[in-house]
Amino acid sequence: MTKHTILCVDDEIDNVDALERLFRKKYTVLKATSGKEALAVLDEHRGPVALIITDQRMPEMTGVEFLEKTLESHPETVRILLTGYTDLESVIMAVNKGQIFRYLTKPWDPTDLSNTVEHAIERFALGQELKQKNQELARALEELKSLDVAKSNFMILINHELKTPLTSILSFSSLLAESKLNDEDKLMVNRIMKSADRLKTLVDDVLLVVRAETNQLKIDMQQVAFTQFDEALSKEVVDLIAKKQQKLVSKLEPLAVHADVRLIKQVMLRLIHNAAKFGNDGSEIHVESLKSGSNLRFVVSNMGPQLPSSVSDKIMKPFYIDEDVMHHSTGTGLGLTICQSILKSHSSTLQFKNTAQGVMVFFELPLV
Repeated sequence: MTKHTILCVDDEIDNVDALERLFRKKYTVLKATSGKEALAVLDEHRGPVALIITDQRMPEMTGVEFLEKTLESHPETVRILLTGYTDLESVIMAVNKGQIFRYLTKPWDPTDLSNTVEHAIERFALGQELKQKNQELARALEELKSLDVAKSNFMILINHELKTPLTSILSFSSLLAESKLNDEDKLMVNRIMKSADRLKTLVDDVLLVVRAETNQLKIDMQQVAFTQFDEALSKEVVDLIAKKQQKLVSKLEPLAVHADVRLIKQVMLRLIHNAAKFGNDGSEIHVESLKSGSNLRFVVSNMGPQLPSSVSDKIMKPFYIDEDVMHHSTGTGLGLTICQSILKSHSSTLQFKNTAQGVMVFFELPLV
C-alpha cells in the first residue's frame, strides 16, 4: 500500500526533525525550513501531497501566507497550522485565507497531533475517493449522452432506411392485390402484405419507444374524461375476445384527467389485449377507473394464471416474450415497454398485482 505524503514546515530544524521522526513510519515525510523552500519542495515533488503541517511564525513568509499560496497548486491538500501563541486574529486569518483543517498550539502533544494527522489523512483519502467517483459519474454521463445520440441516430436510420422501402412494399403489394391473380398468387401477395404490416407495426413500436426515451415524443395534454375504450379496439383484439368467448366489462368514472388522449388510449388497448391474450377462456376482462387521492386510477384485470415473480422482474424490459420462441410465439415483446414509456411521459408508471382471480395492471393520472 502506497504511503501518503505529508510536508512539514518550520523555521526551526529541530521541530522539523521531530515531526519527521513522529510520522516517518506511517507516511512519506517532506521537510522545509521556510515558506519559500516549502513552495519549491511542492513544485519538485511528483504526486499528491495529502497534508501540510506548518508553523505560523516564520521569517519572510508566515504560515498563513504560505498556506494561501498553496491553495491554487494543491487545492485538495489538507492543512494544519502550528502556533506558539493563541492569537485569535491569526487563527481566524488561517481559517479564512489558508483554509486550515485544524490549528494546534506549541508545544504540541504527540498523541493529539498524531490523532489530528490521522483524521486529516482520512479526510484527504475521502476527498480523493469522492473525486474519483465524480470522475466516474462524469464518464457515465458522457456515455449516457452518447447513448442518447445513438438512439436518435437509430431513429433516423429506421425512419429513412426502413420505413421508406417498407412503404414501397406495402404500396406495390396493395396494387398487385387489386390486379387479376390466380389463387396461388393471391395467397403469396396476402402473405407479403401481412408480413409487411407486421414489420411496419414493429418499426412504429420501436420508434415510439426511442422517441419516448429521448424525450422526442410529442405530447398533447388535454383535460379529458375517458368513459369507454371498447370502440377503439382493433379487429385483432375483438376477434381474440370472441374466439376465447371472453366478456369485456367496463366501469369507468366520468372524471377528467390531464392526459394525451391518443397515447393513453394506446396504453389501455395494449393492456386489454394482454388481458385477453393471457386470460382464461370464457372469463371476464374488467376495465375500471376509480379515485385514488388526487389521481384517477385506471385498472385492467383478467381471470387467469398469476404472474410469476421471475416474469414480473423482466416483463417491462424491451423485447421480452414470455413464450418459447421455438413454438411460433407472436408479438414483439414491446407492448408493455411502450406502455411504460408513454406513462413515463405522463409522470406515471405501470404497476402489476396478482389477485385471487388473476392479474391486475394499473396506473394513475392526475385529476383535473
